[in-house]
Amino acid sequence: MNVQGQIKEYITSQAEPKRGDMQDLHNHILKVLPGCKLWFDSGKNSEGKIVSNPNIGYGFYTIKYADGKTRDFFQIGLSANKTGISVYIMGMKDKTYLAQNFGKKLGKASVTGYCIKFKTLREINIDILEAAIRYGVGVTGVK
Repeated sequence: MNVQGQIKEYITSQAEPKRGDMQDLHNHILKVLPGCKLWFDSGKNSEGKIVSNPNIGYGFYTIKYADGKTRDFFQIGLSANKTGISVYIMGMKDKTYLAQNFGKKLGKASVTGYCIKFKTLREINIDILEAAIRYGVGVTGVK
């Protein structure tokens, strides 16, 4: 199955209202990052063990590890979690920036170094989330 099919299957596998929120967010992110590379990470490692929640990925980012190795990855991630939805903004060096500059304006969301978690889309300000995504992509200079 291609990436578009995997994304569609993942979103439709969620129960409402999460399904609708995930589809809305997917559409918003595609508007913010038109033409970006799409990814789907099943959350399984090479042995088929589940190591994380599945993620829809947007854009392109190269992770650089301390040992000098690199890995191609997505820059923005969207994932369903047990209590709601997570949006990941990868590649930001300042791990306090998101919380300090977007946290209070987002609404009912938990913000860490690169992750924004919330229960439902109606509890956050989507314009602020889009601004955080634009900021993340802007500081890394990749799309």
